[in-house]
Amino acid sequence: MASRPVGRGPPRGARPGPGGDGRTVSGDGLHVRLGRTGLTVSRLGLGTVNFGGRVEEPEAHRLMDHALACGLNLLDTADSYGWRVRKGHTEEVIGRWLARGSRRDDVVLATKVGSAMGPGPNDRGLSARHIVAACEDSLRRLGTDWIDLYQLHSMDRAVPWDEIWRAMELLVAQGKVRYVGSSNAAGWDLAAAQETAARRGAPGLASEQCLYNLVARHPELEIIPAARAYGVAVLVWSPLHGGLLGGTLRKAAEGTAVKSAQGRAAAALDAHRETIAEYERFCGGLGRDPAEVGLAWALRRPGVTSLIIGPRTPEHVDGALRALDKPLSDPELDRLDALFPPVGRGGPAPDAWIG
Repeated sequence: MASRPVGRGPPRGARPGPGGDGRTVSGDGLHVRLGRTGLTVSRLGLGTVNFGGRVEEPEAHRLMDHALACGLNLLDTADSYGWRVRKGHTEEVIGRWLARGSRRDDVVLATKVGSAMGPGPNDRGLSARHIVAACEDSLRRLGTDWIDLYQLHSMDRAVPWDEIWRAMELLVAQGKVRYVGSSNAAGWDLAAAQETAARRGAPGLASEQCLYNLVARHPELEIIPAARAYGVAVLVWSPLHGGLLGGTLRKAAEGTAVKSAQGRAAAALDAHRETIAEYERFCGGLGRDPAEVGLAWALRRPGVTSLIIGPRTPEHVDGALRALDKPLSDPELDRLDALFPPVGRGGPAPDAWIG
């Protein structure tokens, strides 16, 4: 399959550009640094939560082939993904794909730790014991010697950061992990993580992966400001809110809704139905697919490094790339702000609600 054409510059205009911090490192605007690190990742990352149950293995392999050919080098998974088949199944699918050729050096492989992987009390969470054991299990399933970005899937506040860092420092020293990230953290979690790491003389977190989109703008209050202050990359999961921003009303009318007919999107639709209808009319007026517009908005947000997309087909990947190639104008961004207002007065806390 043909690679994505190069030569397109990054979005320009009065608003912040890629990642909000000018961290573009390629002429096509597709690749950026991961926060303050020297690691280069694509602005769109391939999320694999659909692998197993929604995307079967042959299609998953073709999807990863296509994404890599298009320049998407960030591949995001978790040890618990694939639960519709069995936990760990998705890592196994990726491992068999990596074994098919010499792609490992071309991929920035990210996985996560912390979810329950067994019935025992130590088969979950962020104890040093579980982190080290879970890393060994992920390496075996993925068929690789190292994980580029090992992410804490959620916070385990019963475990002190010193213990978490002790486990991660061991894995880094052994060459099994290159960088450490968090997911679903609060702003104060990021501060605690980084201050503890600094006290230990360690680099700390390279990234935080959070839910962020037009409907869920709360990270603008604390998470994104904290990440930017500490040089932590922001990876966005569910940038279309589970399909809610991907043309859900049109798809429902056509009988083609899949992801947007369940889960997060279905739960939010009743509360936002009128706004979503206006949003889809706005996108129609632009002559653009709603999914493309939702991704284009998130790509322009200050501090955002990469979007973790969950495509089910190569065509979904191509649509996401169009969002990167055609940034929204300032008037278009203003209209989206009017449709989906930021929390309070906008901006970081506490200014969002004081004054």
